[in-house]
Amino acid sequence: MRFTYLLINFFTILFPLALSFDKKVQFHKKWKFIWPGLLISGLVFLFWDVLFTVYGVWSFNPKYITGITILQLPIEEIFFFLTVPFACIFIYACLNYYIKWEMSMRLTRIISNLIIISSILILIFYHHRLYTRVTFTLLAFLVILFQFIYKVRWLSRFYISFLVVLIPFYIINGILTAWPVVMYNNAQNLGLRLGTIPIEDHFYCMALLLMNIGFFEYFRLRSIKIHHA
Repeated sequence: MRFTYLLINFFTILFPLALSFDKKVQFHKKWKFIWPGLLISGLVFLFWDVLFTVYGVWSFNPKYITGITILQLPIEEIFFFLTVPFACIFIYACLNYYIKWEMSMRLTRIISNLIIISSILILIFYHHRLYTRVTFTLLAFLVILFQFIYKVRWLSRFYISFLVVLIPFYIINGILTAWPVVMYNNAQNLGLRLGTIPIEDHFYCMALLLMNIGFFEYFRLRSIKIHHA
């Protein structure tokens, strides 16, 4: 039982690692663009994770973790911010290879505007709830940054990928919240769930992936520019 969270991490990354050497996608050749973003994003989210644990936003069921902790976080929770983004970037890269269709920039802007407006409205009414406040503030900031400041073209592909990512998200988070491995304090979130998964988890996941893919695309495109210079 105490290896449950560790095994969830293991199976999350197992197939993306094994399939990274597919001759068509050749995802292993893109690993060098992933690691810097994983490190930077991981430090940002682990900072919040420590604070959330200290302030009781969530806690971890001792029955399902090994008991090894760093800064009050189970080692499995630290692995989570490596395995999940890696697996999701793999999905993003595969979809980019196999699906050439993109949403129009107009539709992409509409989706971005809806995310920003919804986040602002939620923050107005629920700013006193820590998980809600941090999640929607960070998400709105990242969407504004990529959509309206940097005006990146890959954002449309990100939204498509996120819809696909929701499939493994519901499996992994469903297990984590149903058993439960991770226990949430509803006083610090909206108190709304899809099944056993808090609503904020969906947007926390979106922010995590958006930051990671932002760094992934930055380092990938920079390498292409250097190569052609």
